[in-house]
Amino acid sequence: MANLREIKKRIGSVSTTQQITRTMEMVATAKIARALQRAKNSEPYSAAITDVMLTVATDPALNVNSPLLVDPETYERALVIAISSDRGLAGGFNMQVERAAEQRIKHFHRHGAKEVELITCGRKVTEYFRRYPCKVMGIVGESDDPTLENARVVANYVIDGFSQGRFGRVDIVYFHAKNRVEQVLRSERILPLDDEVLRTARGPRANEDEAPTRLASPFEFVPSAEHVLDKLIPSYVLTVVHQAMIDSAAAEQGARRKSMHSATENASAIIADLTRTYNRVRQASITTEINEIVGGAAALEEH
Repeated sequence: MANLREIKKRIGSVSTTQQITRTMEMVATAKIARALQRAKNSEPYSAAITDVMLTVATDPALNVNSPLLVDPETYERALVIAISSDRGLAGGFNMQVERAAEQRIKHFHRHGAKEVELITCGRKVTEYFRRYPCKVMGIVGESDDPTLENARVVANYVIDGFSQGRFGRVDIVYFHAKNRVEQVLRSERILPLDDEVLRTARGPRANEDEAPTRLASPFEFVPSAEHVLDKLIPSYVLTVVHQAMIDSAAAEQGARRKSMHSATENASAIIADLTRTYNRVRQASITTEINEIVGGAAALEEH
């Protein structure tokens, strides 16, 4: 059994760790409110551009053979966008994104893709896939405050590559911040915009039963519906990527808050257990000392 000094040292060490985890929990709690508000503020634009895109893409007068709307039966190359955080201490947040990205890559290979390109956003997923041979881009340093500029870089690569036929499928993997305490891992298809995607509009922060509905009013497009669609789809892809980054930033803070809260509670339980052990050892030590004193006194009386 450990002596009193060792137990007291362990209690002090766990208490220090508890102070750190409690502080990190408070910081994450303060940040998540701002991150959720930012995601909420961007939702109206995301919903509006999705509604307009649905209206144009499903217009009966539209006659366009854009590769962004054509779903190929087979494709030799695909693209996966994985969004994680720059820092750890967020439970399984980063690990689940990494595993989901690996599953998408394997899925594409099973379905005939010979090469799957990868774009990583966040230091953790970038480091995890640092040796992946087909990683074309890695963005680090701003997972908790994503910028539109980096989202535009990713969106431009997606649009250019898909339009030129470099890959025939684009998926994005990220965490959706459902609320302050719950995060949902999502693996969604961005391109091509086939009939299923147009029906469900599975964009960031929209579940299947929350999908935007196309506008019913008739429109006349100037100069043409094809021209409008060519302008809308890149904006739509940019919105999807940026919204996913913002959503992931909010989910990161929520996951870190939950993880640090659990760590703080675990530290409290460990401290309580160590304190009970300390008291038992101390009581046993006192009892032993009393017995030794009584035994010594009795021995002196006999002599």
